[in-house]
Amino acid sequence: MEPDSERGTQVFPQFESQLYEMILSEVQGLSDEELDFESDRWEWAKWSIRRNVSHLAMGDFRWLWMHWRPQLFPQGLPNGPELDRLLESPYDRRLDETLYWQLPDILAKSREALALCWCVLSAETAGTLRSKELETASDVIWVEHSEMFSGGVRVDPADPSKAYITLEATMRHRYYEYLAHLYNMQRLKKAQGLELALDIPHEGYWAQPSWDRSEP
Repeated sequence: MEPDSERGTQVFPQFESQLYEMILSEVQGLSDEELDFESDRWEWAKWSIRRNVSHLAMGDFRWLWMHWRPQLFPQGLPNGPELDRLLESPYDRRLDETLYWQLPDILAKSREALALCWCVLSAETAGTLRSKELETASDVIWVEHSEMFSGGVRVDPADPSKAYITLEATMRHRYYEYLAHLYNMQRLKKAQGLELALDIPHEGYWAQPSWDRSEP
């Protein structure tokens, strides 16, 4: 466990540039047809590469602005109204596809989303990441896999439908989400006979024995 005084950016250095560079390396040079390939043959193929990237960006905004805003940004942010509009997307856990469909536009939002993560981490220490908590539902993946979060997830003993997740666990969840969706993007590339760009760290959700790791 990191000392309480360690900077949040030292706890999660991946958010500075590594995660964006991993996404960029997998999508670079793909045609629209390759970006938009979907299939009903596998559950993981129901979202295209383009939609996986969109989902990851939206996830950072949803967690840090929608859920954590009262604690992290009590005075708001200068671009708060823009973030509010972004979260009004009619698409399930993805950016509004009528506004953000071209890959450069989605990647620009990905950079903004990761910059928001880095901004949060820059203001926190390992201690504050562990001390700040957010109420959430208990029937979700981070509660089902609470052993992956070093004590950062707890179920309310008085109400089993409620759980509490620390800011550290939230950021670890985001990191694991990036790895899982990068893995899906690679499987979508394999299904099209495309070359993969990188080795994804074998950790997080996709490394769990129960995870669907079916291959094309």
